[in-house]
Amino acid sequence: MDFFIQNLLNALQWGSFYALIALGYTLVYGVLLLINFAHGDVFMVGAYIAFFVAVALLGGDGGAAWAGLPGWFALALTIPLTMVLTSCVGVTLERVAYRPLRRKGAHRLYVVITALMCGLVLENGNLALLGASRKKFPELVQKTVWSFGDVSITNLKLSVILAAVLVFFILQTIITKTRIGMAMRAVSYDKFAVPLMGIPIDTVIVFTFILGSGFAGLAGVLFAMSYPILEPYMGAIIGWKAFIAAVVGGIGDIRGAFLGGFLLGFIEIGVAAVFPSTFRDLLAFSILLGILWLKPTGLFGIARTTKI
Repeated sequence: MDFFIQNLLNALQWGSFYALIALGYTLVYGVLLLINFAHGDVFMVGAYIAFFVAVALLGGDGGAAWAGLPGWFALALTIPLTMVLTSCVGVTLERVAYRPLRRKGAHRLYVVITALMCGLVLENGNLALLGASRKKFPELVQKTVWSFGDVSITNLKLSVILAAVLVFFILQTIITKTRIGMAMRAVSYDKFAVPLMGIPIDTVIVFTFILGSGFAGLAGVLFAMSYPILEPYMGAIIGWKAFIAAVVGGIGDIRGAFLGGFLLGFIEIGVAAVFPSTFRDLLAFSILLGILWLKPTGLFGIARTTKI
């Protein structure tokens, strides 16, 4: 039982990262029907932004730059600053890369290729500017371990899980209870009729990228604190996996993205706990492929019909 509970906690933490990133994928797709393949690299940029913000607050030598500045206060400043700056990266991508194509009515294939190129630009731009050497994220809070028999959980692991759940409820509230959320659902339903109703579609799209990129930045902070070694390609694999999790959950539905992220986390940790780690991706994605074979629209997805 202790073995099961420990792996359950590990799966909840790992699934939280997938869920936070998958929410960004599903937000953009739900509004624009655009798969933003650069989103995993936005997560990577968020982790690097958090690194530089944290180092600036703590001082280059790791000591406090300001007298009496505790680590928890530096963390409290790092999280919102990272989310804001990462949102600026996402909005810049939308303004520079996606909006011109959208206004010219470009085929969706060209938009997807553009998204892939944006991801490569972020990766290789990071590599060119900062070099290939890895960065070690500074320790902002002291690690606390609570043990219950053979089961242990840290304050950081618990914070990651709680953050993912809190983000989900915040997004659910925004989309279902606010005017901007209603506008996002309207754009998703019919983006051609929405401007006729007086809704500024560009504002809605920018807000969508702010939300998605901001929460990718939050995921970057939490991931960097949990696994404090950063490198330019860290967002590629986890970004692709989060996208697959969003598709399995039903891309376009935040409930599906949230549960899909945790589902992938549970499967990966479960496989690694029972089988050799080399079987993890093989068995995990075979199971996800089986789910899509049984339900092609994903767990919460709804088939879209198009009038001709």
